Amino acid sequence: MSAGWRTLLLRIGDRCPEYGGSADHKEHIETCYGMISREYEHSREAIFEFLLQCAEQLPHKIPFFGVLIGLINLENEDFAKDIVDTTQAKLQDALHNENRDRIRILLRFLSGLMCSKVVVPNSIIETFETLLSSAATILDEETGNPSWQPRADFYVYCILASLPWGGPELFEQVPDEFERVLVGIQSYISIRRHFDDIAFSVFETDEGHSPNKKDFMEDLWERIQILSRSGWKAKSVPKPHLPFEAQLVAGKSHRLSLISCPPPNLTLTSSEILRGQEKHEADLKYPQRLRRLHIFPTNQAENMQPVDRFVVEECILDVLLFFNGCRKECAFYLVSLPVSFRYEYLMAETIFSQLLLLPNPPFRPIYYTLVIIDLCKALPGAFPSVVVGAVHALFDRISNMDMECRTRLILWFSHHLSNFQFIWPWQEWSYVKDLPKWAPQRVFVQEVLEREIRLSYFEKIKQSIEDAAELEELLPPKAGPNFKFLSDESTENTDGHKLSKELVAMVRGKKNVRDIILWVEEHVIPTNGAEFALDVVSQTLLDIGSKSFTHLITVLERYGQIISKLCPNEEMQLLLMDEVSAYWKNSTQMTAIAIDRMMGYRLISNLAIVKWGFSPANVEQFHVSDRPWEILRNAVSKTYNRISDLRKEIQSLKKGLQVAKEVSAKAIKELEEAKSVLEIVEGQPAPAERPGRLRRLQVHADKAKEEEVTTEESLEAKGALLARALEENKELLKLLFKRFVDVLTERLPAVSADGEIPNLRAGYQNVNFASQDLETATMEIDNENGADKNSEPNGQNTKNDYNVGELEQWCLCTLGYLKSFSRQYATEIWSHIAMLDEEVFVGDIHPLIRKAAFSGGLMLVLLNGRYINRVVIIQDEIESNCCASGSIYDPWSSSLC
Repeated sequence: MSAGWRTLLLRIGDRCPEYGGSADHKEHIETCYGMISREYEHSREAIFEFLLQCAEQLPHKIPFFGVLIGLINLENEDFAKDIVDTTQAKLQDALHNENRDRIRILLRFLSGLMCSKVVVPNSIIETFETLLSSAATILDEETGNPSWQPRADFYVYCILASLPWGGPELFEQVPDEFERVLVGIQSYISIRRHFDDIAFSVFETDEGHSPNKKDFMEDLWERIQILSRSGWKAKSVPKPHLPFEAQLVAGKSHRLSLISCPPPNLTLTSSEILRGQEKHEADLKYPQRLRRLHIFPTNQAENMQPVDRFVVEECILDVLLFFNGCRKECAFYLVSLPVSFRYEYLMAETIFSQLLLLPNPPFRPIYYTLVIIDLCKALPGAFPSVVVGAVHALFDRISNMDMECRTRLILWFSHHLSNFQFIWPWQEWSYVKDLPKWAPQRVFVQEVLEREIRLSYFEKIKQSIEDAAELEELLPPKAGPNFKFLSDESTENTDGHKLSKELVAMVRGKKNVRDIILWVEEHVIPTNGAEFALDVVSQTLLDIGSKSFTHLITVLERYGQIISKLCPNEEMQLLLMDEVSAYWKNSTQMTAIAIDRMMGYRLISNLAIVKWGFSPANVEQFHVSDRPWEILRNAVSKTYNRISDLRKEIQSLKKGLQVAKEVSAKAIKELEEAKSVLEIVEGQPAPAERPGRLRRLQVHADKAKEEEVTTEESLEAKGALLARALEENKELLKLLFKRFVDVLTERLPAVSADGEIPNLRAGYQNVNFASQDLETATMEIDNENGADKNSEPNGQNTKNDYNVGELEQWCLCTLGYLKSFSRQYATEIWSHIAMLDEEVFVGDIHPLIRKAAFSGGLMLVLLNGRYINRVVIIQDEIESNCCASGSIYDPWSSSLC
């Protein structure tokens, strides 16, 4: 019986068997309330806890839970009062713990309770005004800290986000007080700093400012104003309380206790670097939840009011948040939101906006992959075609996509196809074969096919594109080793072949590592040199471990000391990576895995990997292959993860040390107390405790002290490792950015004598658009994400040609990756920003290099005016020229696109 009311609570509002397949919300509430009423006496506490849990984790059903609580309030006022008090306490706790999701949802819950006459409307107004007052204080230069504007924005966003749910009731019950809140919000919007999303735009050419551009807060406020003018009527918000209004008004409305917001984080420093770090910390703690991505044209996507789009987006994000470990349940709730209109296109846009969210998606990309797969299965007649349309639209604009987003899209798409038998209408993209090898669409198809082969096998993928045989040219070579010392009749008598055979025999003969090292030092190096020895040993060991990933790991574990002995410096490590790349020249995956594992076993340093990644041979591939970038990403990521793991271990050890000290102190205290209790035996004082207990206490105290010392030593050791890792990371970042600056400086077109920055996308102005493709290809970023409504579509205009030259495309790709790295690791970079400013970004650095590095998450507008101010001035001049001429601003160029 108890399971029944829980199931009914979970499924309320859904068309499901528990409610006989009915979609009548009134019937749902009556059925559920009847069950709860029968169980109330026996399960009051369970119902109380479960209702609160449902409200927090199924926030799109808050109106239903509000009505249920309102009906319970008619007969059990204490129950509803406890709900209100508990919710207020949780909200207060969430504010001080900076639990963003709980703050937002509890405010919505309180609004829902107000609609069901459980909460007094004036209490909601007081809560809103407290949040508004705190937000305004944060922005005050004297009493607050404007660097923490993201927190202030979040407070106001929470108010605005709750208005579609509670606004109608507030407008009806307390119109004057509600108007005061709206005026306060308008005042806040007018004094806050406009946020330019230049570092986090999915499409690079949409980064530019526009006089009509609105950031997320301004856009949301405009949507609420439209809702206000329409009489607070939102189709997306269910109103199950209306049929019960005559009953609910008889219940007692409860007041909320006043809440308090944490004081603003005051800053006592005038250092621009420290203030910049504060701003970065605030952005991390209060990130923008959604950067809206419009994929489909308005005549194809669902036609809904602006606020309805916002409400449905919020519901989708909530489901993704609370069901991130349950993909099947997530898909179920996504397709059954309690709204009266279809929203498949909006759902796809929202999920893709999260998958491509910069700098990082809220969850691992694989989660969104699985959700999309399950949605295709849950809505087989609708959602697969929506996904196909989204892929085509994104593909049409791939040339303007941020490099990090492009990589994510490649990984997602290849994985998605692997779950649907690799079926795709490749013939529609067969034209990319005739594009230049550096054209982004061609590279995208090439990388997707390569990733598919990793997930399957060569023949299977070749068969999947048989309807577009032209694309076989883009398939990578069939994976397999390229063993330099493979025996055949013409070459088996060379020294390399003989030594390789001898080494294989030693490995198969179970010779130990010391014997093999001795053999190398005495028989190979004296005769042929260290480089030749490395050539033979590395190629042979790689061949022994070539059968599988496990074989490779085994070889590196057993014989890694031999390689380490031959590679004592970075010069030899560079040669080792050359050998790995040559051996696995037909397999990007195995090259990346081998180098990554060698770094893990400390056979190769991260600095050596960066130097190798920027070697001339790899630099030439920057714009046509992901191979060098994958290896560089792995190296930097592994270094960063090592630091993160050490910090977590140190944090855990600190807690353990505190516990160990308390246990040790308690044990010593017990021992001393036992020893201090004396009695007189034969006229002499003696311990009153039994000797056996004293011995046990002594052993316990000794062990506790030993545990404390051991933990302290471990903490010191981990601290030393962290210090070393941080120093390595510092050198890695310096080298990485130095190499970026060097290769870009060599190749970027120079700034003209009159200061005009070269336009790397100049070729676009010669592109002819196919009129029949305009409608399907149009895609734009919403106003708050930076797209101008008048921007030109970049659809299938590249079917016949790609008009950006190879050098310009190389520059665009490399600048994009520079931006990606600086954005991805901004937190670590901030720790060394002064060093980078003094040792890397010095002299006459090209403005495009500065813009890519500084806009990639560092937000250095506050730092080093001699650099950034010039970029800002140039950018402002460009934008003003664009506004005057009505042209589009390209942030990578000072010219007009």
